[in-house]
Amino acid sequence: MKMTFRWFGRDDQIPLQYIKQIPGMTGVVGGIFHIPAGENWPEADIKALVEQAKQANLALEVIESVNVHDDIKLGLPSRDRYIENYKATIRTLSKYGVKVICYNFMPIFDWTRSDLAMPLADHSTVLAYQRAKIEGIEPIELIHRIEEGSKGHVMPGWEPERLADIAKLFKQYEGMTEEGLFNNLVYFLEQIIPVAKACDIRMAIHPDDPPWSVFGLPRIVKNEADLDRIIHAVDQPENGLALCSGSLGASRSNDLVHIFDKFVAMDRVPFIHIRNVTHNADGDFHEVAHKDASGTVDIKGLIEVLSRNHFKGYLRPDHGRMIWGEEGRPGYGLYDRALGAVYLQGIWDALEEEQK
Repeated sequence: MKMTFRWFGRDDQIPLQYIKQIPGMTGVVGGIFHIPAGENWPEADIKALVEQAKQANLALEVIESVNVHDDIKLGLPSRDRYIENYKATIRTLSKYGVKVICYNFMPIFDWTRSDLAMPLADHSTVLAYQRAKIEGIEPIELIHRIEEGSKGHVMPGWEPERLADIAKLFKQYEGMTEEGLFNNLVYFLEQIIPVAKACDIRMAIHPDDPPWSVFGLPRIVKNEADLDRIIHAVDQPENGLALCSGSLGASRSNDLVHIFDKFVAMDRVPFIHIRNVTHNADGDFHEVAHKDASGTVDIKGLIEVLSRNHFKGYLRPDHGRMIWGEEGRPGYGLYDRALGAVYLQGIWDALEEEQK
C-alpha cells in the first residue's frame, strides 16, 4: 500500500516538510478548493500543486476531490456542460501524473456532523454526530454551526459560495428519490469513465457520510448492496470505490471487514480512508484515535484484509483528534493523523513479517 496524507494546498497550515517527516509517507492527497464545483480546473493551478508536492519529495497521485456539480446530481439539462468540464479536468490531471480521483455523489452536503470539537475524557476534541442536535433543526442552522466550529477554515464540502442559496437547493431536490439520484450517477459515469480509461485514471466514489438520509435527502452509497450496484452499473476497473471505514462504519449494520475484503479482492478499490469511530446510543457516533481498541471499527481486521489481498493502492489516515494543544482545521490536525499513519503501518509491517 502507498501511505498518503490529505493536504489542502495553499490553504493548509501544515507544511509539506512536516508531512514528509512522518515515517513511511509517500505522497499527499491534494485538491484545488478555490474553483467552484462544476468549473474546469486551470492547468496552471494543477501544475503548481503537483510541483509544490514534488519539491517536498512527495508524490501527488490522488485528488480529493473534483466536486460534482448539483446540476449533475439533479439531472438538469445543464449537466452536460458541467460533465464536459469534468472530462477536461480529468485529462489535465492525467497530464500531471494523477492516478486516482476521489469524489462523492451526496446531495448538497458532502458530510454531516453535529459537532466539530466534541471533548473526550482525555481532553482531545473530535468530530461527532448526535441525532438530537440535527433532527428537527433547519439546515441553515447547521450551516451556521459548521461555520462557527471551523475556526476560520473552509471545511471541504461546506464551501460558503455553494451553500449561499441553500433554500433554492433544497427546493430543487424536492421529490428526488434514491432511484432518481442513482440514475443520474449512472449517466455521469457513462460519460466520464471512457475518458478516465483513456487517461489511465481510476475514479473512486466515496461512501455517504453518514450512510443514512439527513434532512430527507436521498443516499445511494450506504452499504454493500449500493457499492455492488454502482460498480456493476458501469462495469469497468476505472469505476472504483474509495472505501472509508469511518463513513461505512457509522452504521452498525455494515460488516466492514467483509466489505473491504470483497471489493479489494475484486480490484475495485484504488483508494482507502481509515478512521475509527465509537457508536453511542440512538445511532450517534463520534470519532476517536486510530488505535483499534479506541473505538468499534476493527482496524486490525481491515489492515489484515489489505495485506492478505496485497493491496497496492493508496491509503490515508482519515480524521484524527485535535491533541496536544494543536489549533487547526477540525479533524485534520497533524499530530493525531501522523500517529494514525504510523499505527496503520505498524500493523501492516507485522502482518508482512508473519507471512515471510
